[in-house]
Amino acid sequence: MNPEKKTFYITTPIYYPSDKLHIGHTYCTVATDAMARYKRLTGYDVMFLTGTDEHGQKIEDKAREAGVSPKEFVDRIVEGPQGVKDLWKLMNISNDRFIRTTDDYHVSAIQKIFKAMYDNGDIYKGKYVGKYCKPCESFWTESQLKDGCCPDCGRPVVDAEEEAYFFRLSKYADKIQDLLENTDFLEPRSRVNEMVNNFIKPGLEDLCVSRTSFTWGVPVDFDPGHVVYVWVDALFNYMTALGFMNDKYDDYDKYWPADVHFVGKEIVRFHSIIWPAFCMSLGLPLPKKVFGHGWLLLDGGKMSKSKGNVVDPYVLAGRFGVDALRFFLLRTFPFGTDGNFSNELLIQTINTDLANDLGNLVSRTTAMVGKYFGEHLPEGSGATEDERGLADMIAQAKGNVELSMNFPEGDPLKFDAELVLQAAGLRDAYEEQMEQYAFQNALAEVFKLIGRANKYIDENKPWLLAKDESQKPRLAHVLYNLLECVRLSAVLLTPFMPATCEKIFAQIGADEGLRTWESAGQWGLLPTGAPVSKGENLFPRIDMEKELKALEELHAQAAAPAAEEEKAPEYITIDDFNKVHFVTAKILACEAVKKSKKLLCFTLDCGEGKPRQILSGIHEYYEPEELVGKTVVACTNLAPRKMMGLESNGMLISAVKEEPDGSEKLHLIMLDDKVPAGYGLC
Repeated sequence: MNPEKKTFYITTPIYYPSDKLHIGHTYCTVATDAMARYKRLTGYDVMFLTGTDEHGQKIEDKAREAGVSPKEFVDRIVEGPQGVKDLWKLMNISNDRFIRTTDDYHVSAIQKIFKAMYDNGDIYKGKYVGKYCKPCESFWTESQLKDGCCPDCGRPVVDAEEEAYFFRLSKYADKIQDLLENTDFLEPRSRVNEMVNNFIKPGLEDLCVSRTSFTWGVPVDFDPGHVVYVWVDALFNYMTALGFMNDKYDDYDKYWPADVHFVGKEIVRFHSIIWPAFCMSLGLPLPKKVFGHGWLLLDGGKMSKSKGNVVDPYVLAGRFGVDALRFFLLRTFPFGTDGNFSNELLIQTINTDLANDLGNLVSRTTAMVGKYFGEHLPEGSGATEDERGLADMIAQAKGNVELSMNFPEGDPLKFDAELVLQAAGLRDAYEEQMEQYAFQNALAEVFKLIGRANKYIDENKPWLLAKDESQKPRLAHVLYNLLECVRLSAVLLTPFMPATCEKIFAQIGADEGLRTWESAGQWGLLPTGAPVSKGENLFPRIDMEKELKALEELHAQAAAPAAEEEKAPEYITIDDFNKVHFVTAKILACEAVKKSKKLLCFTLDCGEGKPRQILSGIHEYYEPEELVGKTVVACTNLAPRKMMGLESNGMLISAVKEEPDGSEKLHLIMLDDKVPAGYGLC
């Protein structure tokens, strides 16, 4: 290995294997892979890390439900058929390392890290009292809740109280704020305001870093009963995978600090506030950048395993091809913002960019070379001195040049010059966008050349040139220029579609030396004697209507077993039923809760001799005035719960159904008003 090579360390988040991964996880990993491949292409010594975050209460609970140990559960999802590793292999992910937080070397390192922060006074023992969201594995204060629910996922939280260790996150609030506001540590810039205004300025609270209510985690070796909680375990993976506090690897000094962590915006808070604070606590260099990409939205909502609204990348890759899916994800959605996923958009992108533009260019060009000249273009058909000179001038000027080209109307040299002009400035324009993680824009630059090359075909009309023997030299030069456009495009598309570009290089006879970053900055390198063959149709056009119907059937089949499982009865005993106290209740008063769009506050007569207050999130279905005087059903032996600063003592019973369009309809269960308050349901 060349010791002079610059290093580049890039990571995905480590994914939570509570279920199989979906297209949202694939999006992040493909983006990371494209960046890693781009950096390797430009000459960097790259370390690309991905992996899985395998501890926590949710895993423990799901394993119990499945009747297996937590380790068996995560092994199935990570190592099993169509698991995480299989998915990354399918998607042609070029990661250098894969870390699992259950790996022995990581576990022992986390114990040392936890003890080091305890010894320096940044971790202390206390008691946690607050709200807990199990799906997100996050603790929240009352003020942080949104309509009484988790501000991240919108689901209900539960009261939590247990002995725990805390990290002095508040100690680092000023330093973190300075880091965010006065450096480019966090991108896109819009994420900075979210972090500072929503989390730091309201007051950064100390962080719970151990749990005693479950056992599936890294044991705190100096205090039995405690396990290291989530973020100490998860975030330090970026270091332990390099050999930090372990002897598994020895390249921490070589690659750390990380050049960039790619993460979804839902975990930006942990990576931009908690992670640098951990590093500061141990006096370690901070990662250079955290980039929080947007979500892929499905029907307007975030894809989520727990919500069930996911898209299976195995199905899409099987139908459309791996490279087509990789391309779509990075061509269609700006990396820093949310994007609305749909099968229609996927098919449209494939048909337009890959079938019509790229595929058509490669197919037409190689077919015409074969038809008019056989496998090889004639000698002397390559780039002219004028074209090379123009390309060199553009490359040296890095696009900062204005040219006056006074060609007669219809002069074919004008077409050549315009094509070379587009090609010569491509690599620099592409590089500028890639360095900003603007994958969509980088691909747009490549497709400007592809579009110009397709126009070049129409301008020169090779089929007419072929009919005139005296125009054969011109025909050969036109085809050579097209092959060079194909070559340059394929070099720069390699990070996005590696397998497809290998096929393109084979079709145009481009050897290894013509696939390099250096070669992408030069015009006219393809030898005229390179063997050209038409090969397979890279991207057949897709019948939109037919394919959408096929996809609908596939998804229906995939959902069928799950639906059957859901219908399987889960029996309870009469003793279980008798534990729940349902009574009839008269609504004495009802009003909307201030600053909440969902909550209504009910005052009820439950036959107890005094009014009972219950809060219910049904404002979108009912106005308060229409409910006063109605007789409803209430559960009265639920533990009291605070929402928006108000105490709710029970629950009103409703009937809910999901409509075909994904929306919900809710009806509050109402009884005949003749039924008195306080009657128990049996």
